[in-house]
Amino acid sequence: MGKSPLAKALRRFYPDLDKALQPLVLYNSRSPRPGETDGKDYHFRSEGQIRALASKPGFVVLDVRGDTQALDVNELKAQLNDGDVFFEGNPFIGELLLTSAELADIDKLSIFMAPLSRDELLELKQADADLSTIVTDIMRHKLLRRTRKQKGELSLKDLENIERRASSAWKELAKASLFTYVLPNHDGEDSENWDAFYYPIGDARHALLDFVSLLQGKPTRYAEQWEETLVD
Repeated sequence: MGKSPLAKALRRFYPDLDKALQPLVLYNSRSPRPGETDGKDYHFRSEGQIRALASKPGFVVLDVRGDTQALDVNELKAQLNDGDVFFEGNPFIGELLLTSAELADIDKLSIFMAPLSRDELLELKQADADLSTIVTDIMRHKLLRRTRKQKGELSLKDLENIERRASSAWKELAKASLFTYVLPNHDGEDSENWDAFYYPIGDARHALLDFVSLLQGKPTRYAEQWEETLVD
């Protein structure tokens, strides 16, 4: 929820913090989105090329929401010799980074951006709501708005991708308890609260300020820690 605009806001308003973080660049089989650059956002390769990496030492290949992605563990370790590395992306890779035995001795700060707060989830559970359906609906609406903003008219392939990603949201939310902190954020990438008023407002602002506080080792106002049973 809003990971990319959060990273852009950090770059814009806290350039010194941003410069201290090397980006972790994964391999991805999908086509670049508007504004994405090969080698900067992802190493964009064909599915066949990425799956072939699975046979090479140090590469981990995963299926992520219909895309094939790969992590070069050796490249990551080389980056860590030069300083901190920042990964902004899906929780499947996040889980891999947190649980990999090869990275067990690396200090990590892990943050999950969630579309609902802990209190909201508890209230919905007490009301016996269908949480999986609600989370899927929330993400479907946000993804539709984001993709329309990027492309205007949507193709059948766009709609299928939106549905695939929305249907994955509940499974991804279940991984939030693996992360040290959870930042509830209702302002996804579709929200104008990130950049329409020069400085982020609303939840976008809360997420940015708490993210910066966590990077600086300072207390936060909205960051949460979720128990494993919250999403089950």
